[in-house]
Amino acid sequence: MNNFKLYCITHKPIKNIEKIGLIPAGVGINKFPPNYIIENSGDNIAEKNFCYSETSFHYWIWKNLLPKLNEDEWIGTCQYRRYFVKKEYANKIQYDNRQQGSYEINSVENLKSILQLKPEKEWNNYDVVLCKPWSVSNVKKMKLIKRGFRSLLKDPSIFFNKNKQTIKLHFDMSHGYGNLEKAANLLPEKDKKDFMDYVSSKTWLIGHCIFISKNKKLMDRFYNDLFSWLFECEKIFGFNSNIYDTKRIYSFLTERYMPFWFEKYSKVITWPWVYFDISKY
Repeated sequence: MNNFKLYCITHKPIKNIEKIGLIPAGVGINKFPPNYIIENSGDNIAEKNFCYSETSFHYWIWKNLLPKLNEDEWIGTCQYRRYFVKKEYANKIQYDNRQQGSYEINSVENLKSILQLKPEKEWNNYDVVLCKPWSVSNVKKMKLIKRGFRSLLKDPSIFFNKNKQTIKLHFDMSHGYGNLEKAANLLPEKDKKDFMDYVSSKTWLIGHCIFISKNKKLMDRFYNDLFSWLFECEKIFGFNSNIYDTKRIYSFLTERYMPFWFEKYSKVITWPWVYFDISKY
């Protein structure tokens, strides 16, 4: 459909993206075939992609695509390993911490048959479509001890209480203890406390930095708030891809901020998605 543009973000050329009905979007400074939308054109932050990951393409959308969209035009993003799928598959896909988006797919054709390739009527009652959340609370005990020991020292009950295995704990274990709180302190006052309350209480994450919307004004507000914050965060974390905790940190910050912001400032519907690495086919 002409009023539905779904961009599949990838850091490397992949031959089958157009075959499944998606628009290939190449990020970073790599070379891509001529049929790709590439972010290192127009107003862009492609040189920061190694720390921003798919978030750098969101900047390109904001500056180069959003001003040209028609009012009735849906726009969305997915990744070359994560895709929105039809609603009837919602109960067939696993969304726990160890099987994110797990569903048996054995071919590119099989993937295409279940993809969400047109807007649904019920979306008109919402401002934005986000991906169905996955649990961050089913943490392996050894990982919790190894990567979460500082959190355990503050509150040992985390080890046994899954309700305390929150988005914040997950970030502290995966992307550097205390880094999420450092970043949150740079948020404007209107969001700072609400954001920390959100990540400190939620045990399910609406992740992967993908969404669908046709609300241009809302998307512009979101991107303005997001990148104003991330550019401030750069002053703390910099651009060192050799440090595990801060590698791609701006993408992981976006992954926590995006659902918070949309749930606070708009009407959200979550939609099923699936994991499938199309680059292997």
